[in-house]
Amino acid sequence: MTTTMDGAAWDRVVTLHGRVEHELAKAVQRQHGIGLSEYRALCRLAAAEDGELRMQELADLIGLNQSSVSRLVARLESSGLTRRAHCPNDRRGVYTVITDEGRAVQEKAAPTYHETLGKALDAAAGDERVGVLVSALRA
Repeated sequence: MTTTMDGAAWDRVVTLHGRVEHELAKAVQRQHGIGLSEYRALCRLAAAEDGELRMQELADLIGLNQSSVSRLVARLESSGLTRRAHCPNDRRGVYTVITDEGRAVQEKAAPTYHETLGKALDAAAGDERVGVLVSALRA
């Protein structure tokens, strides 16, 4: 059963998330010309075995639905950052594979992402409404 206290706590999480996401999206777009979802997809692909993931796996890992991840992958593909591949055992299975250019973009954007994340969390730590969440995240 959800309580009023649960709702208030969740509202603080949403507030913190929104603030941090806004700063991250702004920094990655401004400095590297890619969206935050694109950056996160490249990170997941770079960390995956052989640099590839099934589309549904990628959707689950970055919190998008199938339609949104298809559009995301199409943008990455048209930019040369990923390519599609079919599963050799199941031709219906579609993978997205990070390219060398995609790895280079992800590696170049990573310091911006991490620096911005740290600054955004530092700023939020001083806010009495969400500071306790930042402390919990960093514990």
